[in-house]
Formats: sequence, structure tokens, C-alpha cells
Amino acid sequence: MVPESLVLLLEAPVPEALPDLFGADGVLFDLDGVLTPTAEVHMRAWQHVFDEVFAQWSIEPPYTDADYFDYVDGKKRYDGVASLMQSRNVEVPWGAVDDPPEAETICGIGNRKNAAFAASLRAEGIAPFPGSLALVEALTAAGIPLGVVSSSKNAEEVLAAAGIRGFFRVVVDGVVAERDGLASKPALDMFRAGAVALGVDPARSVAVEDATSGAASAAAAGYATVVGVDRGAGAEALRAAGATVVVTDLDAFLPASDPTSTTSSAPSDPEETA
Repeated sequence: MVPESLVLLLEAPVPEALPDLFGADGVLFDLDGVLTPTAEVHMRAWQHVFDEVFAQWSIEPPYTDADYFDYVDGKKRYDGVASLMQSRNVEVPWGAVDDPPEAETICGIGNRKNAAFAASLRAEGIAPFPGSLALVEALTAAGIPLGVVSSSKNAEEVLAAAGIRGFFRVVVDGVVAERDGLASKPALDMFRAGAVALGVDPARSVAVEDATSGAASAAAAGYATVVGVDRGAGAEALRAAGATVVVTDLDAFLPASDPTSTTSSAPSDPEETA
């Protein structure tokens, strides 16, 4: 008879084999939900704005967290608003990027959300996820070029507030996307532009994402490894979108001999190419 302890061991799930990020040409990270917990700040800001809009316009069903992951997460701000409104069969004029927050347009709603996000960020501040910071420090020490690919127009402000801007040679964000006419994730444009800016081949590089739209973008751009960080989107959803491996925290990639201390500081003179 097989001992019960051995049966339990045999039935235990086999840990997923992790790729070696330290052998990559470069690593490009999404920001919100990957490097910093700003995804939570974004979620609260979207909830506040959409609750108001839905109540004013009698839109049903009510906005939920599932709507954030399905229609908003990872996309450029106005594209997220348009996607959600389309899900409710509500037609809203696009407007213009300089619309005031009270304007009843896609841009006005997006600007209203951005004002709420900025106020929360300045009032509460932000700090990076400890595991993400530890990995970024270790990759920097190993000489791996790093970049950020974020749909947010607030990326530079968030990176600076979190004290980690100096680790990243390039930042391809919502500002760059608008300037260069890059399509929103899940289109491949932003992650392809990130690889070009960093001077690396996607086929030998790594993309790190917590959103299904971002995982799809990186996969379409030809990244050999797409790391999904499950902060709520769901492991299976991330894999279905293109993630080649899924973890719950980036400290899973730290070499066993490396300390997880986050006491070192970012480089003071980063090379900026975006």
C-alpha cells in the first residue's frame, strides 16, 4: 500500500518551469499592476467616474470590477471608455483631448477619470511592489536593459513618485503612443515600439504584463517570453491572451542566492531614448 504522504506528494501540482529572464536581450515591463499597485488606484478612479456616469445616464447593468478587466485594463484611456460604452450599446461622441472633465464625451469622461487618479496619487503616493523592485534591481545589476511599456499617460509621474524611473532606459507610454500614432493594446504597436526604442529583438526578449490586452500585445509583437502577473485578471485568461508563463509575484524569478532586499537605489543618470 502506498503511504498517504507519498500519494499527496504525487498528486501535488508540478511547479511551472520558469524562463531565465537573466539571459534575455531585454525586459520590458507594463507599469500599473506589474511594477506598482497603481492598478488599484486606477480601478477606484474608474469606479467613481463610471458610477457617476451610469447613474446620470441610467445605464444598465451597473459598472463592475469585471468591466475593468474586460474593457478598460491595459488600454489607452479613451479607448477604454469607448470600449466600455460600446459594451452597453451607448453611443457617446469622441470629443477632443482638451475637453473639460464635465464634458459628456469619450474624452471628457476619460479626463474626469484622470483628474481623479492624479488627485489620489498625489494625496496617497505610491511605492513599487517589493518583489517587482527586487527583480528590477537584480536585472539591473546583471546588465539587462529594461524598459516600460504602459498605456497610461501618467507613467512618467508614477515612475518618479515610486522612485524607480532611473532603472528604465526607455518609457513608451500613452503620451508616446498619442505622439507616434501607436494603436492601443492589444494591438502589437506599443510593445513593438518598446523593443525598437530599447534596441532589442523581441524574439530574444521578455515582456511582463498583468492585463490580457497587454499579454496579447506582447505576443503579437513576437516576444519569445510573455510573463503574466496575475493580479486579478486570472491565470487562464492571461494564458489565453498570450502569456507563456504566469506568476503571482515577480520575486519568483529571483535567483535563489539573491537577497530580496530592496534597499539599493535606482541609477542616477539613466539613458533615456523615449
